[in-house]
Amino acid sequence: MGARQSVARCKDKGPPGRGVLRGRQKFSPWDDALLSGRDPRCLLKRGLRHVSFSLVTKGMTDAPDFLWSLSEVQKLNLSHNQLRVLPPEVGKLTRLVVLNLCGNRLKTLPREVSLLQSLKVLFVHMNCLTELPAELSACRNLEVLSLSHNFLSQLPASLADLSRLRKLNLSHNRFAHIPVCVFSLRELDFLHVGSNRLENIAESIQCLASLQIFIAESNNIHAFPRSLCLLTRLELLNLNNNDIQTLPEELYLLCRLARIAWNPMDKGLHISHNPLSKPLPELLEGGLEMLFSYLKDKKHT
Repeated sequence: MGARQSVARCKDKGPPGRGVLRGRQKFSPWDDALLSGRDPRCLLKRGLRHVSFSLVTKGMTDAPDFLWSLSEVQKLNLSHNQLRVLPPEVGKLTRLVVLNLCGNRLKTLPREVSLLQSLKVLFVHMNCLTELPAELSACRNLEVLSLSHNFLSQLPASLADLSRLRKLNLSHNRFAHIPVCVFSLRELDFLHVGSNRLENIAESIQCLASLQIFIAESNNIHAFPRSLCLLTRLELLNLNNNDIQTLPEELYLLCRLARIAWNPMDKGLHISHNPLSKPLPELLEGGLEMLFSYLKDKKHT
């Protein structure tokens, strides 16, 4: 989603009117259940592993009150609505494992998220977030956190306590640097910081020794830090569309990079659309083995 769409999504369109009510009437399974006197729990989907509840694309500006009584729900999907606020009552859903809030208008999350001790996956991308509560750090079982396409420029230092976090998406925000707390997340194997305002990558990136995928495309990064070459588990490194002119001689240490990658989905080294100095552009055309050989020779001469 582009910047214009994000801004448009976050503009206040005023109080809900008849259009929203008509939208709710089109999607009325839960209304019918309530009006007929049945328990809303009859709408829960009970799978082999999880009890789930979904209200996707309903045009809701507020979540229905009955939702917070569904204490057994483990997967809750409220994505692609018009929610401006997530009420503190969400803290009552202490069995939640997956919470999907993407595509709403949330500017923050309530402190009561700290009560979601079982939470493993949290999707809050494509919202209007300008901040996160420090209390999110209490979700110690969190493994996946998606915060892309928001308006974040910093993260609470306390998020360093999310010791089990494996995948973190911070792309399409307003970060001028990678938040310091990120370098304490030693279990991270996926980190996406593309399309921010980064001008450098701190040497502390070397602390993330478990990283397999690191994406920092479409920033204004001026240098390829040698510390990146210490992340020997990297299988995908994407630094496309930056301001990098030279490559470190130690690049050959990244032996799990299989190729020079041109397709965004491919594993390998993505380094296109940078003002690389000669002879690097020609070497890239010859493939990764040729590039590594050149850098090794250069290091030992």
